[in-house]
Amino acid sequence: MSSGAGPQGAPDDARVRAAERFVAQEEGAARRLDGALGAFVTTLLVAMSLFHLYAAASIVPTMTLRPVHVGFMLVLVFLVFPATPRLGERLRWHDVALALAALATVAWILAGGDDFWDRSTLPDTLDLLLGVVFVLLVLEAARRSTGWIMPAVVLLFAAYAFAGPWLPGHWAHRGYDLSSMIGVMYMSLEGIFGTAIDVSATLIIMFTIFGAFLQHSGAGKFFLDFSFALTGGRRSSAGRTVVLSSFLLGGPSGSGVATTVTIGTVAWPMLEKAGYERNAAGGLLAAGGLGAIISPPVLGAAAFLIAEFLKISYLDVLKMAVIPTCLYYLSLFLMVEIDARRYHSAAAGWRLEATAAQLARRFWFHFLSLVAIIGFMLWGFSPLMSVFWATLATFAASFLSRETAMWPRKLVAALADGSKQALNVAATCAAAGIIVGVVGKTGLGLKFSSIVIAYAGGSLLLTAIYTALIVWIVGLAVPVTASYIICAVIAAPALVKLGVPDFAAHMFVFYYAVLSEVSPPTALSPFAAAAITDGDPYRTTLQSWKYTLPAFLLPFAFVLEPAGAGLLLKAPAGTSWWQVAWLVVTATAGIAALAGGAQGWVLLRCLRLERLAMIAAGLLLVYPAPLADTIGLALLASALASQWRRNRAQGAARPPG
Repeated sequence: MSSGAGPQGAPDDARVRAAERFVAQEEGAARRLDGALGAFVTTLLVAMSLFHLYAAASIVPTMTLRPVHVGFMLVLVFLVFPATPRLGERLRWHDVALALAALATVAWILAGGDDFWDRSTLPDTLDLLLGVVFVLLVLEAARRSTGWIMPAVVLLFAAYAFAGPWLPGHWAHRGYDLSSMIGVMYMSLEGIFGTAIDVSATLIIMFTIFGAFLQHSGAGKFFLDFSFALTGGRRSSAGRTVVLSSFLLGGPSGSGVATTVTIGTVAWPMLEKAGYERNAAGGLLAAGGLGAIISPPVLGAAAFLIAEFLKISYLDVLKMAVIPTCLYYLSLFLMVEIDARRYHSAAAGWRLEATAAQLARRFWFHFLSLVAIIGFMLWGFSPLMSVFWATLATFAASFLSRETAMWPRKLVAALADGSKQALNVAATCAAAGIIVGVVGKTGLGLKFSSIVIAYAGGSLLLTAIYTALIVWIVGLAVPVTASYIICAVIAAPALVKLGVPDFAAHMFVFYYAVLSEVSPPTALSPFAAAAITDGDPYRTTLQSWKYTLPAFLLPFAFVLEPAGAGLLLKAPAGTSWWQVAWLVVTATAGIAALAGGAQGWVLLRCLRLERLAMIAAGLLLVYPAPLADTIGLALLASALASQWRRNRAQGAARPPG
């Protein structure tokens, strides 16, 4: 597909390759295999996708689906990802040995049938041996695909399970031996084959297959071209283009760093021309990419886990994300409008070979991908069947244009990429299953909740602050999905204990887990953006915080006041619609105030008192309480009035013409 609507100029190949290394850090640094070995691995990847498409359309028993999913993941991780980057591209004998060992451990499960699961409370010697090997293989797969920190965290939790009798105070428990732990982790649906892998084996891999079909059908390029064409020619069009294309491209993919790199490689020259300095441009690109993880119709992988943990439909999770997502993008749009004034941007002058209307007429069918999944769910299909039929619809729609038609070569590439993109998430979910198993067996979640509440003195505000800090700190070390899983079982119960609805507590944890995407040392999106713009990675990270933080104060409204849950479109009984509407209005005003305060600019550069007033107003307006709203609105009005007077005075002093 070559609509040719994008701006001229692009970062050089070296910068693009540097940025793609950060994608590899999130998705794993895969080997580039060719020849017979490459064909064999591609065949396995395609087989994995076809198996999961079959499983989505028919009934595959849970006790078959989950082990087969993990088996595919383990074998492919050892064949695709090298043990260390310095070992290079060549497949080593030990990679093959590990893949065969993984195959043996899963074959033992499948061959054992119901008898295997029934003896989980009393494993025999061979069960124990293969179970230990299996757990070690899962940890190694997580290390290869996501880095060493996740396995280290898992080992800490495992040590906690064994060391219970020797721990002090609230942390102590009776302790568990190797036999009982292997029984849970390897031979039951409560450990590695628990909730996280269930979601990975159903929704997550189906959505990665769907995303791969979108990309290979040309939808990704169309969304970029359409955004460039739609926003071209305005003073703030450079920033608007980044924000709009991030939503259109990132919403169906759910990948933050990949969205950042895809858009950044095209949009950086345009941002530079609009006056953005390198770090600010990188910060905006990273903030746009972050929106991919919180935007319907896909959100990040953690969103599927929310539905599973809460036993609600995925459509309910999408509904809960609507208002926060709108406020997030409102914040970004306000920021880029302010940027246009700060940088005195001129109207963008890149050459467009097609208008937005022409592109829409020519490739209108790509918009189906944005609405197909939700449309099928509203029609009554389950989320799994919705994404299955949406994938088939994307495939069929690709043949409406000769340029986008998914003939066998593209189809094979899409099926292979769909499974390959799911490998790192599946490895993370398998490793996180060990953590969930330990927390469930030792009661750590309830213990941890009691400790947090005790430190907070029973204060809901302090408990929410401590929970946000815990989630953020955990997120500094592990990916978003793992961060959410860990904190959903150890931190969310503290909020629920203090009366916060469970769905609000989990959404609170989810948003602060997502914040880790732009937090060092694992700030992959800003680091990738800095590689593209040739900026400083840490200054770019600070800039991305400036763009994202106003919206990330909003989750406190979910938990601090019962009516605040109305922002998730699940207001508790007794909450009227006008209360929810007022919350949306005040939250919007708060986000706008924080955007202006973070930028230090509205109509013109803010005085120190104006900036402080807007930041204070934003914090008060996000807090759902009548007195806070009154003071916040008064502060915001006074700051805006001061800006208006100064701007009018400057206009009057400026000579005519």
